[in-house]
Amino acid sequence: MITKLKLNFLNTQRLFSKKRKEPFLSFFRVLGFYPRNIDYYLLAVRHKSISIQGTDGKLLNNERLEFLGDAVLNSIISDILYHRYPDEQEGFLTNARSNIVKRDTLNDLCMQIGLDRLLITIPHLTPDKSNNIYGNALEALIGAIYLDYGYPKCAEFIKGRLFATLDLLMQTAEENENYKSGLLEWAQKNRLETEFRLQTETVNADNQHTFHTRLLIEGINISEGMGANKKESQQNAAAQALKIINANPDFITEIAEKANAQKK
Repeated sequence: MITKLKLNFLNTQRLFSKKRKEPFLSFFRVLGFYPRNIDYYLLAVRHKSISIQGTDGKLLNNERLEFLGDAVLNSIISDILYHRYPDEQEGFLTNARSNIVKRDTLNDLCMQIGLDRLLITIPHLTPDKSNNIYGNALEALIGAIYLDYGYPKCAEFIKGRLFATLDLLMQTAEENENYKSGLLEWAQKNRLETEFRLQTETVNADNQHTFHTRLLIEGINISEGMGANKKESQQNAAAQALKIINANPDFITEIAEKANAQKK
């Protein structure tokens, strides 16, 4: 009688009798399990700089998988944090999740599991020239796992592989990144005036305070933040502002134009 163990062994032998056994082995070293549909994973490591043409004529790269993986990663991390911190408010949970899924963290995790060595890019493309390639590839890999195995396997990979222990994940979540200091440093460097303006302070039936702060740069409304205290609301407003600034290379020019228009 053939046991389940022998069946698994035979299936593995058949797998490695295929011509494409090397990619399966390479991804096993990264994932800790073997892919079922290797094509998802090969696409996950293909940067847009070296896209290939599909049978329908469309260019294929890892951007769509990155979009999917980003959503799955945020969902899993949100679920973990929600159950780990039952007494924390939305502001803390949002900041904790941001610390985990921020680009620097994802870039580091990509290299720690060895995924960076599998990336397919044009020659000489490095993080110095495109500092999101590692983090983007990691999100694309999560998208590939989701399509290949489903949501539970993604959660298992994130909890057991990306973060070897739950304590490590929580340590990352609780890192105290001072967004306000970063924003003020940026504003000082660019000689721009900033103001954190408290809009409202409300108290609910349980005597829990909620502060609403607005951030202005050169008198222009940029972002808003909520928090259980004034400091937290300012941090959240600063965090949102930094996202806006980093996403817009013409931000300073646009702010100057708006500020000049207001003065006229």
